[in-house]
Amino acid sequence: MALKITVDPDAAEPPFEQIRARIAGLARSGELPVGYKLPTVRGFAEELGLAANTVAKAYRALEADGAIETRGRHGSFIAAPGDTAAREAAAAAAVFAARAHRLGLDHDAARAAAEDALRAVYG
Repeated sequence: MALKITVDPDAAEPPFEQIRARIAGLARSGELPVGYKLPTVRGFAEELGLAANTVAKAYRALEADGAIETRGRHGSFIAAPGDTAAREAAAAAAVFAARAHRLGLDHDAARAAAEDALRAVYG
């Protein structure tokens, strides 16, 4: 599946925002499935007739929104839907759980440590 996006140079929205909005919409609708690899910044910029920085700005905005994830040299991919904060919290919780397990804490002790940390931050 090729990514088909056009940019209207006469639109009120800047080109990077048109790209961001279109990719985000395609991801939300499922037309771009989770794990879909986006074109490279340079390649996509050439295809659209835009500067690479314009596409890079759109990709950075999409990543900040949690719509895509960049995996270094492997490229950028459509991320799983959901709240970015919730995904990051779940990842942090998984790291905590693995560490607590390696330290030999049982379930109750690990839960108590997590609750103590939450109380210290949230009050």
